Amino acid sequence: MDTRERLIASTRELLWERGYVGTSPKAIQERSGAGQGSMYHHFRGKPDLALAAIGRSAQELRGRAEAEFGGPGTVVERITAYLRRERDALKGCPVGRLTQDPDVMADPDLRRPVEETFAWLTDRLAGLVAEGRANGELDAGLDPVATATALVAVLQGGYVLARAADSAEVYTRAMDGALGLLTAHVR
Repeated sequence: MDTRERLIASTRELLWERGYVGTSPKAIQERSGAGQGSMYHHFRGKPDLALAAIGRSAQELRGRAEAEFGGPGTVVERITAYLRRERDALKGCPVGRLTQDPDVMADPDLRRPVEETFAWLTDRLAGLVAEGRANGELDAGLDPVATATALVAVLQGGYVLARAADSAEVYTRAMDGALGLLTAHVR
């Protein structure tokens, strides 16, 4: 891995662990093994590096989600694969956790990839629900956008509840509940 990639990877980890304020240039340099000169050779500063790291986290989240959404099976099977995919529920979502970071949310550039990722995820799930309605798998009365929004909210809320309880089982129960609500509309 080259220096630029090490800097991005280290910043992603630190943002997830410590948030924006807790991610100092010194901590990034120490974790990445890169010197100050290397950091400023590749990035204009901490905000530029944070934007690259957040963008990378968002890109990976979308890629992993798309692997399940575009995979084989019925709509409900693909949504189930996405919700049940192995995750570190106690660490939380690397993108979702950024919504709790006031410094990220106050900066329009840093906030944008977070907003875009959740909009993409909601739109992609809404498309799947609409597909399920169109092919007769799901009840015609099921609102695709409301259902997708609820699924994203349960997913992110599951992380919050798991962290609060210090139990990944709470996250699993949240996914079981969301899927129970969805499968009640299978025709």
